[in-house]
Amino acid sequence: MRFARPVGLLLSAAAVVLWAYGVTVLQPLTEPIGPWSERLPGNNAYWARDLRFMAIMAVAVGLVLAGRGHLRWSRSAVLLGGCWVAADVAIDRVDPIGVRATVLLAVGGCAVLGALAATLWWRERGAPSAQGGEAPSAAERRTLTGAACVAGVLTLVAAGIESPTDREPELNQGALATAALLVVLAVGAALAAAPARSRARVGLAAGLAVAALVGVGLVRAVGPGTRLLPETALGAVLLTGVTLLAWDWPGGRPIWRHHALAALAALLGPVAFLLATAIPMMILLPIGATFTELAGNSPINAADSDLLVSLCGLLSGLAMALLLARPAVIDRR
Repeated sequence: MRFARPVGLLLSAAAVVLWAYGVTVLQPLTEPIGPWSERLPGNNAYWARDLRFMAIMAVAVGLVLAGRGHLRWSRSAVLLGGCWVAADVAIDRVDPIGVRATVLLAVGGCAVLGALAATLWWRERGAPSAQGGEAPSAAERRTLTGAACVAGVLTLVAAGIESPTDREPELNQGALATAALLVVLAVGAALAAAPARSRARVGLAAGLAVAALVGVGLVRAVGPGTRLLPETALGAVLLTGVTLLAWDWPGGRPIWRHHALAALAALLGPVAFLLATAIPMMILLPIGATFTELAGNSPINAADSDLLVSLCGLLSGLAMALLLARPAVIDRR
């Protein structure tokens, strides 16, 4: 558990930089030229917004990892994420552009993150859970595993994100960077949720990270509209790996039948939950359109839908966490 705090804060800081880059470099690419454009944007036009929102979610997951699943850190991470999204909408309305704006937003975001982390560290001094050598409690393990599941499902969304043209080189760059960061967060949170850190688990974590990063690259290499199968395979590998890292190993090895059930859930669950959240948002809850209006951007063409896929990924990740975030397995032998 000693690695969790510095790694979590470092990954959160990297997510802040990604967010700042998304606001000042990627977002202007997605906005029509001029306020009265006759050609309204179509499906997935605001892909940069989704990448930014997933970067904000990565900041929160990194804070959960840095806090080793402690309730105070987790609550603060959720609160920070909500406030950050609100700030993002306000900043997007101003349309900052350029290197100077990128640096200012990155430095300011890291300063906020550092101030919050310092405050939380100061408040927990002397508490038993603050001691890095102790194993996490059942509740902390559940929180860390749930965070890993959220990061795992968001990886699929980031890896498969598309635009109306899919010809922007920045789209691939942003998707790869965001998905890679989420992979590392998922593996790190799952390893931190383990009851004990052994050489076998560390080796498994390294192998899982490499396999998932290769999978992300393969998903982006496939043409738009044909990414469902590689995304499903990536989700099955990553989320099954999360359970292998986070769950107990009674007798020194995993209970394979339990992980076989987890693999089935990891294969079918993410796609099912993504569809179950996306369809109501397209038909009944125009959340994406509301964010577009608040940010002062052009509305999506009436024939298309303004879907906030990052929110679908978050809700689907929480649903997968309910299925897979088990704190312990009893060894009845």
